[in-house]
Amino acid sequence: MTHTDPIAYVDYLDLSGDPQLISQACTQCDAQFFDRRNACASCSATSFVDKPVDRTGRISSFTIVSGPQPYVSAIVDCAGVYVPATIINIAPDAEHVRLAMTVKLTTYSAGRDANGREAIGYAFEPMPEQ
Repeated sequence: MTHTDPIAYVDYLDLSGDPQLISQACTQCDAQFFDRRNACASCSATSFVDKPVDRTGRISSFTIVSGPQPYVSAIVDCAGVYVPATIINIAPDAEHVRLAMTVKLTTYSAGRDANGREAIGYAFEPMPEQ
């Protein structure tokens, strides 16, 4: 059996339209999380709703991961929601990547399974300077 529809690499990546990250927002305090929770880490409430995360943000911290294929690992502040992500389409060095750099959500192919179904991952990439 061959699947043609891609599958998101993580549960919180919605591919049903324009790619979008979806957080679990606490119905009491609006704290947002990307993983399944039994209780809110901020207020201990137990009710959550899906909430889209802004597609753009600013790099709040980053590190250059060295190795055979260096890359940028970052925390992106998307209107108060902190997203762990890889920054792509930029040279992985401190000369090109900077704190508060504006970035936007993008997706990439993470490979195919034995049946040919493509897995889609997310990352962020720099936005053109205004």
